[in-house]
Amino acid sequence: MAITSLDICNAADQLKGLVGFHLKREVHIVRFSEDSFGLDVPEDSLQPCSEFVWREVDDGRMALCRSRLALLLEQHVDDRLNITEPLWLYVRRTDVPEIVAERVALIPATPAAVQ
Repeated sequence: MAITSLDICNAADQLKGLVGFHLKREVHIVRFSEDSFGLDVPEDSLQPCSEFVWREVDDGRMALCRSRLALLLEQHVDDRLNITEPLWLYVRRTDVPEIVAERVALIPATPAAVQ
């Protein structure tokens, strides 16, 4: 069965968990509750994983960012994050451009320290 861009986007929207930027370590970390981040992660940096993987390209268009997805894949908690095969395939397929779609973020991305 072929995996389409729509399958990949739907898989990204089904991601679970939260990402926050750890100020002292200067890295993004993943947790499954807002309460588990601690004081070194400002509350305004917390984003659902399903929003974190999208970055704004221009007015109303967003790209599904491979580097942000890779950060989630490095956590090795696929089941908890709900990472499915379409996302693994998308990250591996660097020979095709990132998916760019018209999309409205549910929670605005924070500009601080997000690539």
